[in-house]
Amino acid sequence: MLKHIFDKIEKGKRLTPDEAVVLWEKADFFELGSWARLVRFRLHPERIVTYIIDRNINYTNVCVSGCKFCAYYRKPGDPRGYVLSQEELHRKIEETLALGGTQILLQGGLHPELPFSFYEDMLREIKERFPQIHIHGFSPPEIVHFARLAGLSIKEVLERLKAAGLSSIPGGGAEILVDRVRQKISPHKCSAEEWLEVMRTAHQLGLKTTATMMFGHIETFRERIEHLEKIRQLQDETGGFTAFIPWPFQPGHTELKVPKVLPVEYLKMLALSRLYLDNIPNLQASWVTQGPKVAQIALEFGANDFGSTMIEENVVAAAGVTHRLSVAEIEKIIRDAGYEPRRRRMDYSLIEG
Repeated sequence: MLKHIFDKIEKGKRLTPDEAVVLWEKADFFELGSWARLVRFRLHPERIVTYIIDRNINYTNVCVSGCKFCAYYRKPGDPRGYVLSQEELHRKIEETLALGGTQILLQGGLHPELPFSFYEDMLREIKERFPQIHIHGFSPPEIVHFARLAGLSIKEVLERLKAAGLSSIPGGGAEILVDRVRQKISPHKCSAEEWLEVMRTAHQLGLKTTATMMFGHIETFRERIEHLEKIRQLQDETGGFTAFIPWPFQPGHTELKVPKVLPVEYLKMLALSRLYLDNIPNLQASWVTQGPKVAQIALEFGANDFGSTMIEENVVAAAGVTHRLSVAEIEKIIRDAGYEPRRRRMDYSLIEG
């Protein structure tokens, strides 16, 4: 069976869910990585590893979702809750630009009291003051939340956000796209189908997006594959995903008391993602959760992108994981692995100079 599957990979044929399970259960760890590396170089023949200079800006930590895996959110009324002022938001963007940043990742909690106009005004004010900044913002759960509060359709929300200055959408809030899992760990967040519908609609409106998977909590392995299959099917339909980012759940300071995913399992899942998602061009290593050394190894397990410099990151840090890397450090790690580091934009076009 394994030989048949490897023959399919060599010929560029699509894997089935059952074949993915066989690979996970039967394939040698290093052999799996080797096949993922082969597919990576088939898609990206040059020895280039990309990265982006950006900053995660969380405009609020007030959230009604109550996700059991999140250590960052605060319930409405908690004195530790905040909403960033316009001045603070703009200061963070100015710092990002001064450090060579081209993009901000703008996300926040599902705040029950902020009107939809708050988000439109926030985008307009950013674009008016910083027209050069790319706003990669508002994950699908936020979009669904805006639609529910405002009594609008997902399409109407996306059209209005795009008109106000939204450039692209991050793949956050996917966790595992299986409602059995979502109802247990994030019961107040959007359903799997709603997540997919936001992305489908965004792609139809010309907004590029990324896709993610947070694994290693209560899901089964087959549910991980179900997640990958749903992403792959939507990409077949729209072609709007630029990259896939799988990362392991970080249990520190959260309600979910499960063992932490070890690096070997992370690298296996990364490699399998590269083999299964044959229609998504880019695969990102998660140095923020795994640290620089494991992320460096990930470049031999299918990843061709090193992600963001993360000038600011709050959510993973709240779970007790606080890796930090400068541009110089990222470039050294990539070079030490035998690759050429190149800065990129959200759409993976390279920045010259």
